[in-house]
Amino acid sequence: MSSRFASLVGATLLLCLGAGSAKAADGSPIDAADTGFMIAATALVLMMTLPGLALFYAGMVRKKNLLATMAQSVAATAVVSILWYVLGYSLAFTGDGAVIGSAARLFGAGIGLDTVSPFAKTIPEMLFLAYQMTFAVITVALVGGSVADRMSFAAFLIFSVIWLFLVYVPSAHWVWGGGFLGAMGVIDFAGGTVVHINAGVAGLVAALVVGNRMGFGRENLAPFDLTMAVTGTGLLWVGWFGFNGGSALGAGSRAVYAIMATHLSASAGAIAWTAMEWWQRGKPSVLGMISGAIAGLGMITPASGYVEPWSGLVIGLVGGVVCYWCCTELKHLLNYDDSLDVFGVHGVGGLIGTLLAGVFASSAITGDTAVSGLIEGNLRQFALQALGVAVVTAWCVAGTWIALKVTGLFTALRVAPDQEREGLDLALHGETLHT
Repeated sequence: MSSRFASLVGATLLLCLGAGSAKAADGSPIDAADTGFMIAATALVLMMTLPGLALFYAGMVRKKNLLATMAQSVAATAVVSILWYVLGYSLAFTGDGAVIGSAARLFGAGIGLDTVSPFAKTIPEMLFLAYQMTFAVITVALVGGSVADRMSFAAFLIFSVIWLFLVYVPSAHWVWGGGFLGAMGVIDFAGGTVVHINAGVAGLVAALVVGNRMGFGRENLAPFDLTMAVTGTGLLWVGWFGFNGGSALGAGSRAVYAIMATHLSASAGAIAWTAMEWWQRGKPSVLGMISGAIAGLGMITPASGYVEPWSGLVIGLVGGVVCYWCCTELKHLLNYDDSLDVFGVHGVGGLIGTLLAGVFASSAITGDTAVSGLIEGNLRQFALQALGVAVVTAWCVAGTWIALKVTGLFTALRVAPDQEREGLDLALHGETLHT
C-alpha cells in the first residue's frame, strides 16, 4: 500500500512539474502556484463576511434583531460584488490618475484569460479583481455593525452604494491603485486605512447621525448568543490569513511572515484585553477575549507584510490595551452608541496599526531600505503614515456624512420607534428566530 501511495505521489509531482514547464515554455506571466494560493485567499476573505462577520455580529445583538443583522452582511456581499465588477474595480485599480482611476475595465472589459494587472503580475487579472472585491464587501458590511438594531434595511442598501463609490473606491485607489498616497510612499499592506479606518470612522459618523438606540445606557442590551460570536471570531481569525497573507499576492515567504505576524498579534490582543478586563472587573469575559483577538487582527493588518513576527506580538498587545480602553472608557465618556464597537476596534485599530507600520517596518522584510520604520531610524516613513491616516480619516468623515444625508433624501435612516421596540427581524423582514 505504501509503495503504491509513493508512486501516486511521485506521478502527481511529475505531472505538476510538467504543467509548470509547459506554462514557462508558453511564456505566460501567470504562475500556477501563485494563482492557486490566491484562489484560496480569495475564498478565505469572502468567508470572513459570510459566514464569519454575519455570525460575529448576529451573536452580539439582541434576539429580535439577529436576522436583520445577518441580512446586512448578505446584502453587502451581493450588492458590493456586482458594483465592484461593474465599475468599482476599474475606478480603483486602472488608470494613472492621482485621485481616481478610469473606466477601462467597465464590466471587466479588456480582461482576458492571460491578462494580468500591473499590481499583481503573476495571477490572472480576473482573480485580482475577485480578491479585491472581497475586501470591498467586508468593509461595507463592517460599517453596519455600528448602527445595528436601528438602521432601516432600505437605508443600509442605499448608503452602501453611495459610500462604496464616494469613500471606499477613491481611498483604495489612493493607497493601492496608483494614487497619490501610494505614490508618496504611504504603506498599508492589507487595509489599515482602506478597510479598518474607513469602516470604523464611517461607523462612528453613522452612529452619531442615526442616534443612540432606544434604552441605550438604561436598558439591558446584552448579546443574545455569544456562541455565535465565538464561532464568527474563529472564521474571521482563519480568514484573516487570506486577508493579510493573500495581500502578498503570491505564494512566498512574505505571505508566510504576514500570516505569522497576524496570528501572533491576534493572540496577543486576546491576552491583553482579557488581562485588562480581569484586572479592572475581576472576571475575564468571553466577549472580551474575542474582542481582543479582533483588535489584534485589525491592528496588525497594515503592518503585517512589512514587519518581523515579533513585532506582531507588540502590536497585538498595544491593540488589546488601547482598543479595550476605547470600547469601555472613551465610549462612555463621549456617550456615543456604536452598537458593536466598530470604531473602538476597527477604527482605532486601523489608525494606530497604520502608524505602527511606520515604526516597526523592517527592510529585511520589505527588501527596501527606504521602506523601513522608526526602529531603523526612518522618521520619514512614520510621518508619511500619519499623513495617510489624516487624509483617509478626513475624507471618510466628509464622505460618510454626505452619503448619509443623500440616503436620507430617499428614505428614513432609522426605523420607526414601534419597529425598533418590536425588533427589526419581524418589522423589516417578517421573520423571527424561534428558539
